[in-house]
Amino acid sequence: MTKKFLYVVYKITFPNGKIYIGKDIGYDGHTIRYFGTWNHHAVEADFTKEELKDFTIRREILFESGDKKEVGRREMELIVEQQANNPDVGYNRTPKFKG
Repeated sequence: MTKKFLYVVYKITFPNGKIYIGKDIGYDGHTIRYFGTWNHHAVEADFTKEELKDFTIRREILFESGDKKEVGRREMELIVEQQANNPDVGYNRTPKFKG
């Protein structure tokens, strides 16, 4: 059994419970080092300097596929399903939240 992931959709959970859902469709598949392109300014604004000194995030793989287009479609579905684009719930800004 290989440890290597193909292309993935992942969820990051921050200490305040807010989430970010993203995808990793890099050249060689998912890498453990990749934590997405979430807006660090928005995240930092939700925490004090003291809270940022000891900061733990959790990353979960939600979906894996060898098809980049399928991963992209699933990423958008999961963002909407989990309301990661709702500013009260998560840090995704796309697609625009219609609450």
